Amino acid sequence: MSKYIFVTGGVTSSLGKGIIAASLAKLLQARGFKVTIQKFDPYINVDPGTLNPYEHGECYVTDDGAETDLDLGHYERFLNKPTSQANNVTTGRVYKTVIEKERRGDYLGKTVQVVPHITDEIKRRVQLLGQSGEHEIVITELGGTVGDIEALPYLEALRQMRWTLGSENCLVIHLTLIPYLRAAKELKTKPTQHSVKELQNAGVQPDVLVCRTEYPLNEGLRKKLALFCNVQYDAVIEAIDAKTIYHVPLHMQEEGLDELVLRKFKLPMRQEPDLHLWKEFLHKVENPSRQLRIALVGKYNELQDAYKSIYESFIHAGAANDCRVEVVPIHSEDLEAPDADPEKIFKDIHGILVAPGFGERGIEGKLRAIRYAREKKLPFFGICLGMQCAVVEFARHVMGLKEAASTEMNAETPDPVIALMKEQKKITQKGGTMRLGAYACVLAEDSLAAKAYGATQISERHRHRYEFNNAYREQMDAAGLKATGINPESGLVEIVELRDHPWFVGVQFHPELKSTVENPHPLFVAFVKASLETMV
Repeated sequence: MSKYIFVTGGVTSSLGKGIIAASLAKLLQARGFKVTIQKFDPYINVDPGTLNPYEHGECYVTDDGAETDLDLGHYERFLNKPTSQANNVTTGRVYKTVIEKERRGDYLGKTVQVVPHITDEIKRRVQLLGQSGEHEIVITELGGTVGDIEALPYLEALRQMRWTLGSENCLVIHLTLIPYLRAAKELKTKPTQHSVKELQNAGVQPDVLVCRTEYPLNEGLRKKLALFCNVQYDAVIEAIDAKTIYHVPLHMQEEGLDELVLRKFKLPMRQEPDLHLWKEFLHKVENPSRQLRIALVGKYNELQDAYKSIYESFIHAGAANDCRVEVVPIHSEDLEAPDADPEKIFKDIHGILVAPGFGERGIEGKLRAIRYAREKKLPFFGICLGMQCAVVEFARHVMGLKEAASTEMNAETPDPVIALMKEQKKITQKGGTMRLGAYACVLAEDSLAAKAYGATQISERHRHRYEFNNAYREQMDAAGLKATGINPESGLVEIVELRDHPWFVGVQFHPELKSTVENPHPLFVAFVKASLETMV
């Protein structure tokens, strides 16, 4: 029987439940246990696919085409294992399932209520991964903060599961904040006490407290928290602010979180956590021999989480190249100003990445950045919309098709070098209807992409509606922009590369979604390497 761990949050949001869950999972995995993590989000959207990045950060896409919460990216980066649709559930999806069952008559005329019908559906979904036989321990992160109205059905489902499975099979970790009052020069435990009481009011007693703090917790504070929150002294875990999220597993190991969990589950320790690769990575991150600056040209730069996987991919690729990558966010709209000078904006920049996105806002700025990279022979990496913009820029300024555009931005363009895919033209609903998930790609043998991957057949994740228009493929190839990656089934262009340029690659897919600590993405590694060569 699988063991279940729930991670709840209190006092405030954004404390890092996903990082704590991923760190614990990493430690348990390093001890030889088969572990997975899932995220339950309390919002009513069926999935985050239609959310603006400013609302909820990036939308993370899995191999099976699920549009999910960005925390699944942390799970994959830490565990080096893919997630799926089953790893992310929202209130919207839960209610949708229950309402569909009611419409089919599955409830035999009963009054459909939050308890038991919604809570039963939550419990069913919580246990799906555990019942697959592939996981010994399932960690479930409950989104939101204790006290939120929308979190109540999840806490009730948790209470019922705890009652049914018993404390040896179901454990609750409560992540909370111990604020520091500078005027009093004190850490305060009262917010945590109130947060735990709120949890107890829902019938849930936490087994472990993980306390986010700016300063170390002394023995007196730990005893106070244990006494008034009704947990054991050794179950008060300090989570002091870390240099990077990748230091957190080591901090949790020092605090004994993994051993505590295994003791409560009465499971064997098996082995000391094998974290040598993780520690090697951290050593490279902390001791780079070089530093370079990469411009990230996008239109959601005000919120770093909108490009979370890209930022993390640069950390992985930097470590692989023994360097620190400083990502310099540049808003694409800033490049559209009449007095914008690319020479000044890209001064001391060693490479340019044009980010994914949707809509026409900031497009001309992206085109200007791409033109600068092309003409100045600066390494360029375009992802999804960034690749499409590279095609448009090339068509306009090299091929002379001055009104070339994507039909997403200009439906009446005489030269639609990027166009809506045929199967997308009849679609009217927005949610979950894009080209989503993993698709195969065959690479040209002499391409930069093939050199980076060390292979000619790959699979990458997609999230888009518009695609390279193959009617212009021969013309572009003759002019110097070559299609070097093709989907073998549809013939769709997945990668373009510019001849007579040190490193100019645009990809229709999202490579950042597959970069992990142990397997940095080869295209990011190659891009960083090419950018380093501009410094010589």
